[in-house]
Amino acid sequence: MVVGLLMVVGGAAAGAFGSLLGLGGGVLIVPLLTLGFGLPLREAVGVSLVCVIMTSSAAAGVYLERHIANLRLGMTLELFTATGALLGGSIAFLLDERLLSGLFAALLLYVSATMVRSGMRTGAPEGEILPASPEGSLPAHAVPPVRGMRLGIVGSFGAGIVSALLGIGGGIIKVPLMHLGMGVPLRVATATSNLMIGITASASAVIYALNGGIDPYVAGPTAIGVFLGATAGSRVAHRIQLRSLRLLFVVVLGYTAIQMIDKALG
Repeated sequence: MVVGLLMVVGGAAAGAFGSLLGLGGGVLIVPLLTLGFGLPLREAVGVSLVCVIMTSSAAAGVYLERHIANLRLGMTLELFTATGALLGGSIAFLLDERLLSGLFAALLLYVSATMVRSGMRTGAPEGEILPASPEGSLPAHAVPPVRGMRLGIVGSFGAGIVSALLGIGGGIIKVPLMHLGMGVPLRVATATSNLMIGITASASAVIYALNGGIDPYVAGPTAIGVFLGATAGSRVAHRIQLRSLRLLFVVVLGYTAIQMIDKALG
């Protein structure tokens, strides 16, 4: 009972974080289950994929209602992300868990460094904030045109593979990809990512389920917590400044990367 409650609480924290930054929560759920509850990494990835679906389901409706997410861009990129997720799920059970831990840590460090460089280059992250209505929606004229679609397609395919291997929903790649590579405002990128990650996770979760890689007794309470946290996080996201989002993003990813490196080294 106590363990189940802790999983609900941990899932709620991960869900709130995931909905705020468009990551699906998997970036925290996988370390939470492996480092905190001793679950094997591959099983933690399977549970994380289920939780990513919950995060997307809870947050996507709110972002669409407020007209923050770019639906056309999200569905275009998701076609390639889902294809990559199917490929990644097919090879996930062939890789050593220490290798997966090392890949997870390397990815977190890279994305953290990229976001830090971006913040230093802009000099004034608050200037990226777009005018919004009282409900938090963005007016149509405030959304700049998207560039670098080819880069987005290639990056989305890679995000799908990484999502299936590491159970992160792909948002950890798609948010920086859209924001830094395609010129999408950070708030719009996180909202659009929330639309995509559920489909991405579903594609690879099916493969994990067929291979017995999802523990329902762990997935149940964790997914409930994720849903509650994601619902709350998506409703307050428009009130949080971009500087705070960026700082939270970097700090949490850096700490998680250190823990996963330690696990990879045994």
